[in-house]
Amino acid sequence: MSSSNPVFVALDTTDRGKAADLARRLLGHVGGFKLGLEYFVAQGPEGMAAVSELGMPLFVDLKLHDIPNTVAAAMRGVARLKAAITTIHASGGAAMIRAAADAARDEAAKLGVAPPKVVAVTILTSLDQAGAEAVGFGGSVLDQVKRLAALAQDNGADGIVCSPLEVDAVRAQCGPGFTLVVPGIRPAWSETGDQKRVMTPAEAKARGADVLVIGRPILAAADPVAAAGRIRDELHGG
Repeated sequence: MSSSNPVFVALDTTDRGKAADLARRLLGHVGGFKLGLEYFVAQGPEGMAAVSELGMPLFVDLKLHDIPNTVAAAMRGVARLKAAITTIHASGGAAMIRAAADAARDEAAKLGVAPPKVVAVTILTSLDQAGAEAVGFGGSVLDQVKRLAALAQDNGADGIVCSPLEVDAVRAQCGPGFTLVVPGIRPAWSETGDQKRVMTPAEAKARGADVLVIGRPILAAADPVAAAGRIRDELHGG
């Protein structure tokens, strides 16, 4: 992952050709590419390879959440994709988190490749306080994110996914070596869409975010390359 450009663009499509074309156009303008569950279900490992073969870091965002043995087996498959980052749900619990982290590192070692960073999703950025309470999370969103971050860190995860609003608190709690992957990033000139807890790229980076996940502000722009360049310039104070 590039520290000079923390932006991973979310290639939110199920079309292999479209994903590969977008990735080629954005080469050198972003730090990596994120492909999610909808793309993986449609295209499988071969579809992932169509993007990863371009040589940029790949974020495989599957948000695994199941019993430990099942997640461990799935994580071995993710490691074979040579992903730079992948996701599980922190709410899967301590044993599941540990199984996922151990499987990713063990499989990568067998293959002689770098293991993916296993990051645990805390509270989805599509949920606000009322939404979090509706699915059973008690207390404030921030308290739940901090609790799940501690659970993830204690059980071998490399980092977490959280909204930009929780970054500074989690960074203070978990320290500088814990990777914070942050969706809900919206430049001031873009629409927020279905995200509830949002922040601009520069603000999130200043608070301590390591990876900024950005989709529609780039992909829905009339010129995605120009939009990515504008975000890059804003991150560097331009």
